[in-house]
Amino acid sequence: MPKLGMEPVRRHQMIEATIRAIHEVGFPNTSLAQVARRAGVSQGLVAHYFRDKAGLLEATMRHIAAELKADVVRYRRGLTDPLARLDAVLEANFSPRSFAPESLSAWVAFWGQTHRNPQLGRIQRVLRVRLKSNLAYDLRQLLPDAEARRIALGLSIFVDGLSLRTAMGERALDRETARALAFDYLDTELAKNGVKREPSHAAQG
Repeated sequence: MPKLGMEPVRRHQMIEATIRAIHEVGFPNTSLAQVARRAGVSQGLVAHYFRDKAGLLEATMRHIAAELKADVVRYRRGLTDPLARLDAVLEANFSPRSFAPESLSAWVAFWGQTHRNPQLGRIQRVLRVRLKSNLAYDLRQLLPDAEARRIALGLSIFVDGLSLRTAMGERALDRETARALAFDYLDTELAKNGVKREPSHAAQG
């Protein structure tokens, strides 16, 4: 009989094993057996908790999304200046944890399955809306509503694109380069609207 409180620990171990498996062999080649081997548990236990690969991927993406949400909250804690809060959202999306190669591999697998899995599609829509809303809220403190929404949309697409291109092995991209490009985009759009700051946060590293 499993010890009391072991279920969350076991689930976390299996989710972390899923992330490693996707990164090492790709989602098409990730099996319950490989996840079980990496997690040090039986294949039957993986199936008990997650049913199948689709269940594993859904749980994995919920886990990564929850970590990203926690990072956003942590990075913005105590900040009231809208520029600082915008920076915090970008820092969270390009944090070492969120932008780790293993996490990016899982994102690619997730995006590749959303069109055929309605539940994954719903998760993706929630994440997309959350990022745009986080950006637009603070942009509205600086700009007219239409401009705030336009920049929030563009920046959210930019963040996703940088994540995808980095995960796909774009040679000129790494975490710091992608982060700097995102900050450059934000600073350029703000400057077009007369909002400037010195020095650029992107240059601070």
